[in-house]
Amino acid sequence: MADGENTIDKIKGKAKEMGGKATGNDRMKAEGKTDQLKAKAGEMRDKAKDKAEGVKDSFGRKKDDNA
Repeated sequence: MADGENTIDKIKGKAKEMGGKATGNDRMKAEGKTDQLKAKAGEMRDKAKDKAEGVKDSFGRKKDDNA
């Protein structure tokens, strides 16, 4: 999932949570919090993937390239 998608999902989740709070709908509020957590997990996954690719790239260099 792209960063933009995670951000949009986080905003949707916040809107759902606020809608649930405004209407007294605990289920909607909980769904909104869950959506925000899923977006946060997606962000963390994307960051970990980027770091892993960076490490992989650094091991792929030749010794002469480390100068």
